[in-house]
Amino acid sequence: MTERLRLAVRGAVQGVGFRPFVFRLAQARQLRGWCCNAPQGVVIEVEGERAQLDDFRLALEREMPPRAAIHGLELSWLDAAGLGPFAILDSDTAGAASAVVAPDIALCESCRGELLDPANRRYRYPFINCTNCGPRFSIIDALPYDRANTSMRAFAMCPDCQREYRDPANRRFHAEPNACPTCGPQLALWNDAGGTIATGDAALMAAASAIRAGKIVALKGLGGFQLLVDASNDGAVRRLRERKQRDEKPFAVLCADLECAQAHALVSDEEARLLVSPEAPIVLLQARPEPQRFIAPSVAPGSRQLGVMLPYTPLHVLLMREMRRPIVATSGNRAEEPICTDEAEVVARLDGIADLYLVHDRPIVRHVDDSVVRVVGGRPLMLRRARGYAPLTLPLPADAPVVVGVGAHLKNTVAVTVGNHVVVSQHVGDLETSRSSDAFHDVLASLQALYRVAPTAVVVDRHPDYLSRRYGVELGLPVTEVQHHYAHLAACMLDNDVTGDVL
Repeated sequence: MTERLRLAVRGAVQGVGFRPFVFRLAQARQLRGWCCNAPQGVVIEVEGERAQLDDFRLALEREMPPRAAIHGLELSWLDAAGLGPFAILDSDTAGAASAVVAPDIALCESCRGELLDPANRRYRYPFINCTNCGPRFSIIDALPYDRANTSMRAFAMCPDCQREYRDPANRRFHAEPNACPTCGPQLALWNDAGGTIATGDAALMAAASAIRAGKIVALKGLGGFQLLVDASNDGAVRRLRERKQRDEKPFAVLCADLECAQAHALVSDEEARLLVSPEAPIVLLQARPEPQRFIAPSVAPGSRQLGVMLPYTPLHVLLMREMRRPIVATSGNRAEEPICTDEAEVVARLDGIADLYLVHDRPIVRHVDDSVVRVVGGRPLMLRRARGYAPLTLPLPADAPVVVGVGAHLKNTVAVTVGNHVVVSQHVGDLETSRSSDAFHDVLASLQALYRVAPTAVVVDRHPDYLSRRYGVELGLPVTEVQHHYAHLAACMLDNDVTGDVL
């Protein structure tokens, strides 16, 4: 007997290839029906024999894409309704937004192969992506995660990209940031006054040449600008320190591949796994004691550690193939300021620091720094949660009222409750300047807008002089004060699944 199964799937199921996966599961079992994105996750209706539907439901959890995670699944058995061939429908925009937003994901091996294949139409295209990789959190304006709700809506797909996007057998089936050299974002290289020097691949080649010559290049990356300089050129590194007013704090370096990282630092199996993972964070490694040919003393003065990351966007992959040596890659900002995200203001923001600007025209919706991780006792310890790991979604035992946590004064992050989860933002930074204060306000507003929530209460640090506390109190909502050492302890308990009394 034909039956109909309705599934409401909550979790990390948007921007991770989940709907194409559902489509293929249903087709393989000759089921009829549909699925669509919704603000809460993905909704599925399938019709068929009970045994087929049971098999479909089990496969949904057992075989889902590697970046997907199901946090909740509500199912209903209904009478058959004569549904048509299985299809992905336009998104349902009604209801509260609670879907988990996927973090930005490093370039996958399939896209890397195409990027470096002269016969491929995306050869050396620095914005190649598919359902398994590419920008997510940094480009999304609203839920559900559809192209129209991202900064890619400004780029109309060409016929070839449209065909991929509509083809269930294609890796780019419903890949929302899908683009190619014909229809997608483009590169440009600017001089220090903002005048265009070169465009396209010529811009990338000229930027690499400038870095090799000792110049400081500001690159518009995935979640903001980075300042790049040749890590082997001590004079250039010291010049970057002077201009950025960063006296001794170590710089992170970008290596072309794992072998390069191993040549300059001791890399354990777990550290290697992190370096090549889809999150691709900066990993703090033990620097090799012998002289390092390509790492200048000024990169990490007086430190036995070296922060290392590998190329995580196609733009970085192409740049490092031209460099053939490590480069310093540090946040594109002045001391105590948030990372710059907009080419319209970068010349003013980084005036006197950068010599050249390698920019592109894909808007960055929200700033996302590089994450920083250290391995302690064989397990990763997060020091800065941002690209690849943000936003962080933590489960609650039950639905909760909308509460905003405004965070600390130093190394600030903010959080908001959404249904039965707490969503923790990306790293904001130290709230020491007016620009960092603006970034703090922007991140709070962005999270609330993304999930369409308005807070009913606020949690603040008890310290009376913290900017974040003053902002929280001024909201005029019920306030809960938390002493920050208590907050540290509570966070450690949560990280380690500890309950009960602790000392």
